[in-house]
Amino acid sequence: MELLQSPETWVAVGFVIVIAILVFVARAPKLVAGMLDARAATIKSELDEAKRLRDEAAQVLASYKEKAAGAEREAEAILNEAKAEAARFASESRAALGQQIARRGKQAEDKIAQAEATALAEIRHLAADAAAAAAQKLIAARMDETRAAALVADSIKGLGAKLN
Repeated sequence: MELLQSPETWVAVGFVIVIAILVFVARAPKLVAGMLDARAATIKSELDEAKRLRDEAAQVLASYKEKAAGAEREAEAILNEAKAEAARFASESRAALGQQIARRGKQAEDKIAQAEATALAEIRHLAADAAAAAAQKLIAARMDETRAAALVADSIKGLGAKLN
């Protein structure tokens, strides 16, 4: 009976009773299992959500990579088109410049030809004036009064034939 008077025995009995009450009366293991199952379900749903978000992020990343590649291709196409346009513009500019130089050269040649014609006409005019002046001086030097009177008389005689 000594066992009944020991406080450790009563603590052990109380502990066994509390455990028995929890196990059989309160269904503690079922409650604990339910709580653990609920927590596991919550963790599983969070993991599923994280996986879904990761997959969505991977899709968005792939989409942005595709868009970036497309933008890079478009930028390269624009750059190539700009280079071709610059080359075409340079070629057209060279052709237009060549035509303009040829046109101005032709204008310069025309002006030179016109200046030559004007100079030749002026030289001819001056030469004619000089020849007329020289002829006048020669005639005046060689002509005396008797010869002049004879020339006037001959001219008057031939005037009638020339007028008819």
